[in-house]
Amino acid sequence: MNRIDWTRDELVAYILLFAANADFKESEVERKLIISKVDKESFKEIHEEFEDDNDYQSIKKITASLEQHLYTKEDIDLLLEDIKAIFFADGDFDITEQNMLMCLTRLFKKA
Repeated sequence: MNRIDWTRDELVAYILLFAANADFKESEVERKLIISKVDKESFKEIHEEFEDDNDYQSIKKITASLEQHLYTKEDIDLLLEDIKAIFFADGDFDITEQNMLMCLTRLFKKA
């Protein structure tokens, strides 16, 4: 995959959007939580890009960008905490979100 020219904030926004959409619905509470982690303009730009990508493209972009930004184990752990916050934001941590958390945890540990 070609180099993804995202800032760290853009990467975080994309990953959190990916997590927020795990249950196929993105709530206002989830959006507000993501915007609290990144600036509003980055969120808007990344949201548009995210909407155009399928799951395969999203995963490839995420893994490539994690490698480019040289995420450490500690960085990954903090990112996973943010993802958990997204999953719990709407008050419903359903089976789809649980499975997504498990998959992302495995994926990130390999990156």
